[in-house]
Amino acid sequence: MKTKKLLWLVSLLAMLTLALTACAGDGESKDKSGKDEEGKAGKGSGGDLVIATGADIVGLSTHGTNDVPSSNVIENIYETLTKLDENQKIQPGLAKEWKEVDKKTWEFYLQDGVKFHDGSELTAEVVKKNYDRILDEKVASPRAFLLEAVESVEAKDEKTVVIKLKYPYAPLLANLAHSGTGIMSPKVIEADYKQMEDGGKADEYINKNPSGTGPFKFKEWTPGEKVVLTRNDDYWGEKAKLDTVTFKVVSEQSSRIAELETGVSHIADQIGPNNISRVEKMDGANLEQEPSVSLSYVGFNLKKEPFNDKRVRQAISMAINKEEIIDGVYNGVAIPAKGPLAPPVFGYDENVKGLEYNVEKAKELLKEAGYEDGFKTTIWTNDQEQRVDTAVTIQSQLKEIGIDVKIEELEWGAYLERTANGDHDMYVLGWSDVTSDADYGLYPLFHSSAVGDPGNRSFLEDKELDKVLDDARHETDPEARKKLYSKAQEMLVDLAPMIYILHQEYLLGVSDSVKDFSIDANGIYQIKQAYIAE
Repeated sequence: MKTKKLLWLVSLLAMLTLALTACAGDGESKDKSGKDEEGKAGKGSGGDLVIATGADIVGLSTHGTNDVPSSNVIENIYETLTKLDENQKIQPGLAKEWKEVDKKTWEFYLQDGVKFHDGSELTAEVVKKNYDRILDEKVASPRAFLLEAVESVEAKDEKTVVIKLKYPYAPLLANLAHSGTGIMSPKVIEADYKQMEDGGKADEYINKNPSGTGPFKFKEWTPGEKVVLTRNDDYWGEKAKLDTVTFKVVSEQSSRIAELETGVSHIADQIGPNNISRVEKMDGANLEQEPSVSLSYVGFNLKKEPFNDKRVRQAISMAINKEEIIDGVYNGVAIPAKGPLAPPVFGYDENVKGLEYNVEKAKELLKEAGYEDGFKTTIWTNDQEQRVDTAVTIQSQLKEIGIDVKIEELEWGAYLERTANGDHDMYVLGWSDVTSDADYGLYPLFHSSAVGDPGNRSFLEDKELDKVLDDARHETDPEARKKLYSKAQEMLVDLAPMIYILHQEYLLGVSDSVKDFSIDANGIYQIKQAYIAE
């Protein structure tokens, strides 16, 4: 267990703080694929990749979703102005370069010759149309917080985008690399607004007709079954190698592994720590194990009694033995979380102390809060096996302090919708700090402006914390930002809106025939250069 934790930390701490300075370049890497000069799939590359995933996507609008299954598909359809490389550093994306005009003004210069899947051309006006849509209250995008600091977006000329900020905002370049700011075709945006005017909901048209500039194009989505993408042979950059990618919904972990064993699927996602040895011993397959910047947690609904009492939340947090969950549910492949941020995230403070595991102290706090005899409550989870097992372990541990917990399992889409609405008591979920910056790890989870769908499903509303998070957003000096985030982490330990359980590793089973596939620290599949060997 100690060895695994050490390796985990060494690997994660190798990631450097995001480079938030302007950079230039064409955003393309040299072709290592063996493809011909036109970028078409060549000998020894290509194929039809099948990925067995644990949950279906929620939607295909990059502005309208906020979950990993959807992001894994969307990542390949749409692109962003900037992007993060494997070391979490900012690199050119649809913007080939940029400059900071002053502390509140940035100019981005777009790549030439970029077209959307429907033939539309990428221009500054299209970028403006996208960012304006994200911030449009009628659309109610759960990604709007990514652009909260933006005052206005202007098209200076055909290829120059000017972003004016309300205040200096250090995470801007990182946020513009987030898939939630992906650029969609102007045609689908216009068609979606039209159906909204006719009484439809935001994203209804886009979910059926997604069009981006990415290396893959949408082919079909059969809800509950699969999503299929095909290679974009007109891609402006280095073209993908695979012919098609199928994201196949296989909810049972054992069934995903069986599909890998039989060759029905090439990749089995979320195999679970208890199946590591099974995959390692499997003929024709290997284990993909990568550290993450994610947090696995159990949240409380602060709108409901008794979770509106901080002492109750602290008591429950102190009654949870995280090591038991890590060893029993994750087979030791994780480290306990002290707070919401993982070690490699900018702003993480190793000196912040989490609430200790102390059952007797937990009982005292419950007594002070008037719940000496405990109470009954529910904990929600979706059907992801580790989350279900975590709920079962917590159910058992809370019996020690007199709390009777009923477990309720919901379908993924309903789970996200109902927790966003605040229908729950307690819930098991996770959050990946996609930008590796404390702003993304804290603001959407805990700021009062982000309650519900954007991420704050605990419904925490604390004016003092809001101010600290706002001040940290406005501060551009890295050391001053770190101090503010240290204060925020200390406050969040005390406020205890959730039980910060662990930072896990991603575990996948991958067929030996699949080459150049990986998963990044944010849990996103890297398939652009993947192919199936002949």
